[in-house]
Amino acid sequence: MGQYTASQRKNVRILLVGDAGVGKTSLILSLVSEEYPEEVPPRAEEITIPANVTPEQVPTNIVDFSSAEQSDDALAVEINKAHVVCIVYAVDDDDSLDRITSHWLPLVRSSCTTQNTNNSSSDSSEVLRKPIVLVGNKIDLIEYSTIDSVLAIMEDYPEIESCVECSAKTLHNISEMFYYAQKAVLHPTSPLYIMEEQDLTPACKKSLVRIFKICDIDSDNLLNDYELNLFQRRCFNTPLQPQILDEVKSVIQKNVPDGIYNDAVTLKGFLFLHCLFIQRGRNETTWAVLRRFGYNDQLEMCQEYLRPPLKIPPGSSTELSHRGQQFLIAVFERYDRDGDGALSPEEHKMLFSTCPAAPWSYSTDIRKSCPTNDAGWVTLHGWLCRWTLMTLVDVVRTLEYLAYLGFNVHENDSQLVAIHVTRERRIDLAKRQSSRSVYKCHVIGPKGSGKTGLCRGFLIEDMSKLLGKEFKTNVVHCINSVQVYGQEKHLILRDIDVRQALDPLQPQEVNCDVACLVYDASNPRSFEYIARIYIKYYAESKIPVMIVGTKCDLDERRQDYLMQPNEFCEKYKLLPPHLFSLKSNKKELYTKLATMAAFPRFQAAWILFYKHRLVQLWESAYLRQFGLMTEDPKLWIKAGLGVAAATVLGFIVLKAISGTHLR
Repeated sequence: MGQYTASQRKNVRILLVGDAGVGKTSLILSLVSEEYPEEVPPRAEEITIPANVTPEQVPTNIVDFSSAEQSDDALAVEINKAHVVCIVYAVDDDDSLDRITSHWLPLVRSSCTTQNTNNSSSDSSEVLRKPIVLVGNKIDLIEYSTIDSVLAIMEDYPEIESCVECSAKTLHNISEMFYYAQKAVLHPTSPLYIMEEQDLTPACKKSLVRIFKICDIDSDNLLNDYELNLFQRRCFNTPLQPQILDEVKSVIQKNVPDGIYNDAVTLKGFLFLHCLFIQRGRNETTWAVLRRFGYNDQLEMCQEYLRPPLKIPPGSSTELSHRGQQFLIAVFERYDRDGDGALSPEEHKMLFSTCPAAPWSYSTDIRKSCPTNDAGWVTLHGWLCRWTLMTLVDVVRTLEYLAYLGFNVHENDSQLVAIHVTRERRIDLAKRQSSRSVYKCHVIGPKGSGKTGLCRGFLIEDMSKLLGKEFKTNVVHCINSVQVYGQEKHLILRDIDVRQALDPLQPQEVNCDVACLVYDASNPRSFEYIARIYIKYYAESKIPVMIVGTKCDLDERRQDYLMQPNEFCEKYKLLPPHLFSLKSNKKELYTKLATMAAFPRFQAAWILFYKHRLVQLWESAYLRQFGLMTEDPKLWIKAGLGVAAATVLGFIVLKAISGTHLR
């Protein structure tokens, strides 16, 4: 991947202003013709310089101003259209130098402010100040310099980026003048450096601290030679020569005693180095680093960097790719300081210190949505589960946080390669098999049916610990992994909040990979709700549905509905209700749901999990003669493997027949 440059301008517009007779027009014409013009018009036409002849490879428009031909209103418009203003004075004319502070600088400031009166910020005039370059022309006429006087002005006006003395007649420093003007736009000083304090701005420090943390791969608060070389390669596509590296360390050690520790660069040394670059006029070096890490001209993370466009066809979903998983594993292991396989709250906080905030709450979200250890700390498995959940339900947020954590830099690629877009669901339905590894199950049921306990039980080893527990947090998603025919799949349970029994469900609450309709088997009035839900939303859909009766450790009650659950399921060709209890701690329900999602509308793949199906098969096909007795504890495994083998054989025969017809 080429080096990313945030906020790369398409052009630079330079406006020249100043008193009459200071040589503004002559400077422009001398630059274009490379010779001093004998006849100078009152104002030069707008000049466009192609990108291939400019030092920064950016097209440049140069605009002249003449008080004789243009009004003050026209000047205000031009000032606001310009990216940088060059205030020209004559070095042999003290009045033109004095007018910089008495007239031109206040005029430029007021023009920018009045054009932005709709800005609600109280200090908008400070934020929107136009970069300025002071240009002393006619240096060929004197034998002294006015730079000292100009430097005093620069201290009072932070928007002044640089100053230069030149001569339109001898062409001295003409190219440099326009280079400084370009540089003031492309690599401005004011966002990075405070002249009065001789120090980096707070925003610049904050950005560089984040960059330091990302490059500190071993998290020891130092940048060793390997990390510095990696930083150099990522930012400038070239290695750092050992001799140059030693010289850099020597300069830091000389100026900042604690800038070097154990032959490695500390954060103080890293910040000093960039401060030194700016003081020596090498702003472009610091800007190259900042833009490589996604910052724009306002030192904010660029939206194009955080949210690269991702095309997701209708019916497709998003998952973490192998590269995405490997990066997140590396980040986890990097911040698991004690190596206990889990992130403590402090380690979790440090991990996201390069981000504006953590993407989720550690106390109220992550402990309730993914697997944790006994202390409630997220494990590596839970860590990957939580990212998998966010990638499915909010992939844009995943892209943002991968960028914040430095994926683009460490992987030297866009974070788009961390995302896998699955094929469309209609193709899965046609093939009766899903290619996905992450499935979404909506758990729907009336209040008090135990659906929240069913969801939370998916996360812990001993579900009986949840008995009698009141769930107060509003976390709606729970995610864990299950094995489906030897393959690891992630199942996301979404607890659909039911407000009133008659409230309609929204499309996003209905659409999923598999639906789990839950009723309380001990409550005679519980089943009616999910029966109505099924008839209204799922009877005509292609979404697999599982009916689950919870609290089966209590006495099962006859339901006050025109059909009992078993009769209902038989009528609508659903599998019989699955009886579930936290007390029993049996988790085959979750594997059943994942299997139904992985093989939509293909019940032959589900048969391993349903005893009633195998009993019917045994009765109709005389399985006893094959030694498959109902008392045999391995009956269901044998039968399931037999069905799977028969299915595979059927596909092979069908393929052979199709091939024969084709020939």
